[in-house]
Amino acid sequence: MQLSLKAPKRIVADVTPPTSKSISNRALLIQALCPEQRYTIGRLAVCDDTEHMQQGIAAKHAGAALIDIGATGTAMRFLTAYLAITPGETVLTGSKRMQQRPIGILVEALRSLGADISYVNNEGYPPLCIKGKSLRGGEVEIEAGISSQYISALLMIGPCLHEGLTLHLKGTIASRTYIELTLDLMRHYGATAEWRDGQTIYIAPGGYEDRPLTVEGDWSGASYWYELAAVAAHCGHEVEILLNGLTASSKQGDRVVAEMFEPLGVATEYTVEGARLTAPPKSSPRGGLANREVEVVPPWENKREVLDFTHCPDIAQTLAVTCCLLGVPFTFDGIHSLRIKETDRVAALIAELRKLGYVLRAEGDKQLVWDGERTEPTSPPAIATYDDHRMAMAFAPAALYHEGLTIENPEVVSKSYPGFWEDLWRIRS
Repeated sequence: MQLSLKAPKRIVADVTPPTSKSISNRALLIQALCPEQRYTIGRLAVCDDTEHMQQGIAAKHAGAALIDIGATGTAMRFLTAYLAITPGETVLTGSKRMQQRPIGILVEALRSLGADISYVNNEGYPPLCIKGKSLRGGEVEIEAGISSQYISALLMIGPCLHEGLTLHLKGTIASRTYIELTLDLMRHYGATAEWRDGQTIYIAPGGYEDRPLTVEGDWSGASYWYELAAVAAHCGHEVEILLNGLTASSKQGDRVVAEMFEPLGVATEYTVEGARLTAPPKSSPRGGLANREVEVVPPWENKREVLDFTHCPDIAQTLAVTCCLLGVPFTFDGIHSLRIKETDRVAALIAELRKLGYVLRAEGDKQLVWDGERTEPTSPPAIATYDDHRMAMAFAPAALYHEGLTIENPEVVSKSYPGFWEDLWRIRS
């Protein structure tokens, strides 16, 4: 798809981003563990990931021997734990890329609780053969720095274990905000879940009770509109975008995108309807992007920004493309989990931003760096998306800078934001 964005001088948009698939998928699993399902989850996300989650649970209830969750990593992790405590034998598989994404840490933790799980092909990777049964529970230790979804999967089955669950987290905790989101939803459904200390979580036995829930707007999906606002303002447009359904009190870790974009010229005002973004034309960064734990030393031009994405990895692509387009050098830290997403997102960013003339490099496993180095861009640039929805959406605003930019396989946005392109077309003159 060739993407040409010719925005009006003043951009005024009213957009309703999708509801949170992170909340939706967690709520679906917890509700499946309730003895009675009495309520319909309100505003459940409409996207591939949530549909695969629903289909996986429904297939198990129907007695399916094989469940294929496609490219949905959340469903692979969450259903692995769910199937381990649900009677019956099931093979859980996914796409070719899913079969290359490691799951050994979660499997070993479940085995230590007594789960019967074996690998169909390659050790440490799906497909999995899971023979579900009742598990006693107790204490388990898990490496916390790889994926918070392993931790969330274990936590959510905790109330259904005979002795509950005491989870000891080893090392630096990745995406802690997603763990907090999981615990918040568990408590909503009646579970007792608490931190015993900074590295230990206790889940009491006792199960769940189905309760009404309405899913809020998705802050990950909102991040692309922040990017568009920043890039459009930098191109001389005045921007005012209302993002319906977003709240300042959200437990979603990606809510930090509002703070990250403030120094890039995008202000956020919360209203009854949602978050209103405003950006004056030709705005320039007003301070440091770095999080509060990193000392910010002005002036902007004489330093390289350091941002920590340990707790919000899904918005790293958005910020990387934005900073390059605005000419803001950076160091991104805490990005190790990007290597095992839908694609190797670090390698993908380096390859595709080079097509736009920006030379990035990886430093070790945890850092992505752009020090301002440029090269001759491809003309016209064709952006590969690697079956990754976030690659497509993060690069879309670059069409304001690069005429004739092409987004390959644009349909990948259906994974999280099926209406993205339709929403984007509304801003064109």
